[in-house]
Amino acid sequence: MQTLDQDNLQEIVGNNDKVVVQYMASWCGNCRLMKPKFKKLSAENEDTVFILVDAEKFPESRKLATVDNLPTFATFKGGSFVNQVQTNKFENLKDLVNEVTSN
Repeated sequence: MQTLDQDNLQEIVGNNDKVVVQYMASWCGNCRLMKPKFKKLSAENEDTVFILVDAEKFPESRKLATVDNLPTFATFKGGSFVNQVQTNKFENLKDLVNEVTSN
């Protein structure tokens, strides 16, 4: 699992086949609750890039998905947006990840 340190998510999505993003913010309690679950899925799917994006610091990266609530999770495959979900439930996140990793 990586943490975005500059506003270059588009580049990461373009350079990797499968990417899962957690959009979060430091003040978001549900974001903190979901982070270890996101990390667990990252460890289980080593062929997929998992990345944390601070939605307040990186506006260009935020534009790759519709982020109007936090946490938002988004998936990308072959450089293109696939799907997203706004959730604090592990099962919903797992289903989203499975959509992109099972193919």
